[in-house]
Amino acid sequence: MKFLLVAESRDGKLCDVSHELLAFAAEAGAEYAYFQVGSEESLPCCDATLYLADRERYGEYSPDLHKELILAAVEWEQPDAVVFMHSSYGWDLAPRVAVALQAAQVSEVVAINDGEYEVGCCNGKMRRSVKPTTPRVVLTLQSGAFNQKEVSGGTPQIVPLEIEKAGGQIDFIGYEEAEKKSVDLTRADIVVSAGRGVGKKENVPLIADLARALGGELGGSRPVVDAGWLDHSHQVGTTGQVVSPKLYMACGISGAIQHVAGMKRSEFVVAINKDRDAPIGEIADVLVVADVMQFVPALIARIGQQA
Repeated sequence: MKFLLVAESRDGKLCDVSHELLAFAAEAGAEYAYFQVGSEESLPCCDATLYLADRERYGEYSPDLHKELILAAVEWEQPDAVVFMHSSYGWDLAPRVAVALQAAQVSEVVAINDGEYEVGCCNGKMRRSVKPTTPRVVLTLQSGAFNQKEVSGGTPQIVPLEIEKAGGQIDFIGYEEAEKKSVDLTRADIVVSAGRGVGKKENVPLIADLARALGGELGGSRPVVDAGWLDHSHQVGTTGQVVSPKLYMACGISGAIQHVAGMKRSEFVVAINKDRDAPIGEIADVLVVADVMQFVPALIARIGQQA
């Protein structure tokens, strides 16, 4: 199996999420080549062929030109799959490439097993496995689903890629910075998150007390935010913030795919859940099988004694 991995650049610099493509290829046991529109000053660390198109010539983003560049790389490599991240870049380019190649597209892949791709369904509460029937497939990967820490370094073998430049129908104007969040969980060393298992809004302050006792920040799952128990700025997951703290504590969180993808890069995970079979237990380093509202007060008291 061979993959063509499509990297992303912003302002001429390789985006960190592009390394997750390498982790995916490693997990699949696939050969791979890389494609990037960028510069030689910012390249992925890999021992593979890298088809590099000049950012100054082809633009930061031009969907028509970038599609044609990818198709040229496909012609050279003949990959079984073209792989993007599930980002604004991937959302736009992947279907264009899939149509041009007459290939199936599978979006937001979270795992691969025996040639089948796992994707979320039922609002992230379940997974389903799909197997494309076309000879070639175009994939997008859910951010955080594949651990980039497992990827080793290396130096790519650069193959300059050029095509006849023609005018596109879309002009790239620039980036608009997202509104700054009142809480930046991405910089926290410790994140303590509340889930629906805390029971009600009035119990969330107890989880906030635990976060303060540990010197961390308060996070939350999507159901807690949707219910109005916490502001969206505290949400952890693919529709919130993607975090990688030294310690992540999941309090009453079952472990839906979107949430796990947002915190699975944490160095150490402690989950507190009365259900020993909760999906969060699959990635937790420590699973405490207990009622959150009984265990957390005892833990806060013990931390206070140690202070």
